[in-house]
Amino acid sequence: MVQNGITTPKLSFDQAKGLGHGTPYAQYARLETLHSLQHPRSGVDAELSFIIATQVMELLFDLLRHEWTAAQHSLHQDDVPAALDALRRGTQVQDVLNSSWDLLATMTPQEFAAFRPLLGEASGFQSSAFLRLEFLLGNKSESLLRMYESDPAVHAELTAALHAPGLYDEVLALLARRGLTVTHLPDTTRYRPTTEVEAAWRRVYTEAGYAELARLGEALLDTAERVTRWRQRHLSAVKRAMGAKPGTAGSSGLTWLKHSADQDVFPELWTVRDRF
Repeated sequence: MVQNGITTPKLSFDQAKGLGHGTPYAQYARLETLHSLQHPRSGVDAELSFIIATQVMELLFDLLRHEWTAAQHSLHQDDVPAALDALRRGTQVQDVLNSSWDLLATMTPQEFAAFRPLLGEASGFQSSAFLRLEFLLGNKSESLLRMYESDPAVHAELTAALHAPGLYDEVLALLARRGLTVTHLPDTTRYRPTTEVEAAWRRVYTEAGYAELARLGEALLDTAERVTRWRQRHLSAVKRAMGAKPGTAGSSGLTWLKHSADQDVFPELWTVRDRF
């Protein structure tokens, strides 16, 4: 089977039977493995919700990466309709991701404090799947790779992602191929907005002949808005559960989350609205 240019083996029914026990559904979804991955370390009921919510988010990070990578490939091939389809599927994933905070939204400080010491140095900030999404969005930082030095495979994957074009890089390359003045080159640092890119988007929105690109711009804004909602939900959940205390791995906790929530994704698509 080929997806996004990557060939994956197709298992026969007999091979799939060897992946687990029970019904074909249980074998296909690997339910025996899935339901064996929750190991609370305390007797606090809220810890199981915390573990399952975290695991669900991690799975959705992988699915979102799949959709954003599919959009990238389509943009690289000048297939805007396919990219729009992938972004639309991605926004549906983002909606579920944002709603997943509901599992943690009512956790009290007492409940979290009861099992928080058992997390040790573990922190969601260490999620490599989430960092891969941030790199795709253009929020790159080479210094963050240091935390993965003990895992060569993950470190190598993230290093490759750091140096590879992000989703917005492919968008800007498409604008350039469509005759708009964009000289942006992918970088290994956080994306910085430019007046040139903003001017290109203004032409997209105001001149005839760019209707397809305007639809792309709006789809990207749908994605960006949901990223902001995710960050705001994260901030709210942390503020409610632990206030302004430092994060479990020594991060600045609430301060870092506030800064992150204030950063727009695909910034020129927001600032260009001042020009109409």
